[in-house]
Order: sequence, then structure tokens, then C-alpha cells
Amino acid sequence: MAFEASTYRIPLSDILPLREVPPKVLESVKYGQIAASIAEVGIIEPPVVARDAVDPNRYHLLDGHLRIAVLRQRGETEVVCLIATEDEAFTYNRRVSRIAIIQEHKMILNAVKKGVSEQRLARALNVDIEHIRKKRNLLAGICPEAADLLRDKHLPMGAFVELRRLKPMRQIVAAEMMIALNRYSTSHAKAIVAGTAEEDLVEGRAKAVRGLTEEQLSLMERESAALDRDFKLIEQSYGADHLDLVLAVGYVQRLLGNVRVVRHLAQHHADLLSEFQKITELQKAA
Repeated sequence: MAFEASTYRIPLSDILPLREVPPKVLESVKYGQIAASIAEVGIIEPPVVARDAVDPNRYHLLDGHLRIAVLRQRGETEVVCLIATEDEAFTYNRRVSRIAIIQEHKMILNAVKKGVSEQRLARALNVDIEHIRKKRNLLAGICPEAADLLRDKHLPMGAFVELRRLKPMRQIVAAEMMIALNRYSTSHAKAIVAGTAEEDLVEGRAKAVRGLTEEQLSLMERESAALDRDFKLIEQSYGADHLDLVLAVGYVQRLLGNVRVVRHLAQHHADLLSEFQKITELQKAA
């Protein structure tokens, strides 16, 4: 287990930070949001500490420096903590994943459904109430299939504004293109909309792109249609291509496991040996 079975309420005076919080951080938006959240709903995620090797009643703070700084600034004297069994501070932040915008949208919907007011959510997150309303209405006009594809992706709200300009089937294609290219910016979403044929746009939404002529828009539509066709062809052959690649890499790995083969390649085909080794190293990294 990475943590002791129970949480403990620990005096702040017994917790030793691994680093000081810089004064600039205390003035940041992130710090303000954490302070507002603690003031409104308290500590949600307990800080992580490890027992001191010499004095078990003293603790080293591994994760939660801003939360502890807020509590000290508020005049609090103790906090509930998780006790880590290993003091590898660098590992905890690596295991924290920033929440995707659709997941945040669902959390806001659930909170509102349970009776939490928009005003309280805004205070807890230290944002304007209009921001909460935009997050609440994030998927309005987005088809369920596209929303499901993008459920764990980090898109800006502007990208959803652009996706609403598309009809459902085109939204799905746009989501697949974003995932394939690993590009989720608003500008990329605008480019997809600009390259979309008029019949695939939602009726009543004008397609206006500043700085582009009708001829340029037509060219973008043709290129987008060609890209869609190429994407579908690649998608159809991806499974077989991936299987071939796995088999080929496995064969190369077996070859490099033979000392005589490696010796022969090193003596007569050093360039091939180098490339084979790169292939197997990339496979291990993947």
C-alpha cells in the first residue's frame, strides 16, 4: 500500500514543507481558487505527508503545499492528512491528472442536481458565475457520440462553440480528426469548420471566416474532404497495419536476442543493427 490505512489529524506545526511557496504564487489565480474553495467547502483532497525517519511525530509534506499555505494564512492549527509509506515526493504530482472539461461539466451538473447553487460553485472555484453557466451548458448542441469521443480530452470552451456550428455527423468526424492529430485548440476547430461544406453546417449559422475569400474557402472544403477520405482509409487498415508492426518488431527483438546474429550485424551491417536497436527501444518505450 502507498498509504497508511487511516487518515490523521495533524498539527500544522508538526508538518515540515519540502519547499517554500514563492510570494508570486500567493498572488496567483490558482492560489486564489484554492483559498476560495477551502473557505467555501473546506479541504476536499487531504495533503500527503510522510513520517520523519527519526521523529515519527514529525511529518514531511509531500503534496499539498498550497493547501497548507492557505490553512496557515487562515490561522488554522491542524489538518487531516494521508500518511504515505514512501517519501518519494516527486511521484504524487505525476499521478494527478488534470480534469477534462467534459468531466468538469458533469461534476457541475451533479452538484447543481444535488442542490448546490451556481453562486456557491462560483465562490468555491473563485470564478464568475457566468463561467459556471458556460461550463454547465457546455454540451448544448453537441451530439452524444462526439461528446463521448471527447469526454477525457482537454478542449477549450471555444472549441465547443465551433463544434456547435456543425451537424451531428460532421461533429463526430471533427472529433475523430482532433483525436487522430492530437490537436484540440479553438483555432484547429475553426479550421475544421472553415473546411466544412455548407450542407454540413447547422442551418442558420453563417460561416464567416475573416481574411478568407470564397475561393479560399472552397479550396479548404476540398482539402478537408480529401483529408476525411484519407482518414477513413487509414482507419480501415490501421488494425492490420498495427498487427504487422507488432509481429515485425517481435521478430527483430528475437533476432537481437541471438548473440551470433548481433555479432554478424555489428561486423558487416552496423547501420542495420543500429536501426534495429532503435526500433526495439521505441517499442519498449511505448
